[in-house]
Amino acid sequence: MPRAFACGRRDRTTVSDITSDNESGFVMSKETSEWLNNNVLIGYTDKRGHAWHYRASAQGSESNHYPGAIPVADVQRRLFHWTAEPEPVLVSGKFGLRHVPNKQAITASDTGDVLGIFADGYTVHQYQEWLLNKVGTILDDGLSIGSAGLLRDRRQAWVSVEVPENITTPEGVEFRPNLVACTSHDGSLATTYKRTVTNVVCDNTMSAGLREYGQQFKVKHSKNGKFRIVEARDALAMVHTVAEEFAAEVKALCETTVTDQAWRAFLDAHTPVPEDKGRARTTATNERAALNRLWNSDNRVSPWRGTAWGVVQAINTYTHHEAIVRNASRAERNMSRAVDGKADALDQDTVTTLGKVLTSV
Repeated sequence: MPRAFACGRRDRTTVSDITSDNESGFVMSKETSEWLNNNVLIGYTDKRGHAWHYRASAQGSESNHYPGAIPVADVQRRLFHWTAEPEPVLVSGKFGLRHVPNKQAITASDTGDVLGIFADGYTVHQYQEWLLNKVGTILDDGLSIGSAGLLRDRRQAWVSVEVPENITTPEGVEFRPNLVACTSHDGSLATTYKRTVTNVVCDNTMSAGLREYGQQFKVKHSKNGKFRIVEARDALAMVHTVAEEFAAEVKALCETTVTDQAWRAFLDAHTPVPEDKGRARTTATNERAALNRLWNSDNRVSPWRGTAWGVVQAINTYTHHEAIVRNASRAERNMSRAVDGKADALDQDTVTTLGKVLTSV
């Protein structure tokens, strides 16, 4: 069988060992605790505590947790000190070593690792430029880096910009508004800038617009993909505006009553139990039991029991902390969900399902 190579100034790098687990062809790595504690930086721990994957013994001589904002220089030095470089692709087989036309391999400048293989039209978005430099052109003063990291063996990266202080609503919900900038070198993500919220009580990522879509701006990895500062600002507004909008969403959801009957109807719609015995039925039964426990007695959810906000909080908390995770660590999966839009879809789908239930009970 022919073997593909990426070649350039460094030694040839075989890509025959790269395996994909989905249709887009990107690698699902299994980051260890050591990876997360050395390739993810967490800021403002004085305000929100340690990240739940924190393990001091896995960090070596330098902690990845910062009591305040993360210095830009540390993100550059610890995470973005390398670049992604295009290299030609060769195939080795019975006809010798041959160049593959109209293909390029994206490789890491410091290790030669192959991050992805694409058509010639693919354009690299360097982490330094697109996640640090361009974020600075979107935002105004008074905002700092709250988290940054590398995932999928450095094939994905993100930077989160946050306000310095936590915000607490009259309903007792404490949160941190932020803007997440993310991109990839494996084709799994367009470069994306999106407004999100960190729920402090459970360290969960939540959608900034719980009942609406469109809170993001994307740029494709193509020659026609352009970063237009005016369009980006118009699409995102500013991180400071998230606080007022999210607080209004929380207020409205807290004022929406969910009776015990409505809660049971929501569970039936969200997690129906199959009639036939088997793994699917066991999984659904276990999930409903966990959601009922969160709803009734977990302090991350139960203070808002009987409200629509409690429903959103139950589903979000279950998904982040208790749902089955495959092919990745839980911390990695949660971070991936934050950057790929699945965290937003989770909250919005929860609100949509609940709305349908409340109109029928």
